[in-house]
Amino acid sequence: MMTDAKKVGEIFRAKREEKRISLKEIESSTSIRANYLVAIEEGSVEKFHSTVYLYGFMRQYAAFLGLDVEKMTREFPDVFKLPKEKHDFAYGIGTLEMRGNSSHGIKWIPNLLWSLGVAVVLFLAWWLAKKLGLLV
Repeated sequence: MMTDAKKVGEIFRAKREEKRISLKEIESSTSIRANYLVAIEEGSVEKFHSTVYLYGFMRQYAAFLGLDVEKMTREFPDVFKLPKEKHDFAYGIGTLEMRGNSSHGIKWIPNLLWSLGVAVVLFLAWWLAKKLGLLV
């Protein structure tokens, strides 16, 4: 028994072969890499990083071939639906560290240390030049 993804892939392949278009030509025209086009034609949906990519590439590929995307979406809703993806970790504004003003006290210490270091080096250079008689 053929899965819906494989059936959809067969539709894509048959339409492409009917139009006598190579995968390379489609890749050049749509900017979808050939390995993703092959994955669509084989029904290998697991090869995509995200269902959003799968969905977008399938819609773009179908439109390029002149396939009725809306009809295919109705006939094969499981292939074209976007399931909620699970992530090991979540990105979001709530995870970002808020930057506040630098009145916390510790943030100015590195600047103070650099300033003191530069002042010491300048003082030593002046003292050595005076000692060696380079300054009058």
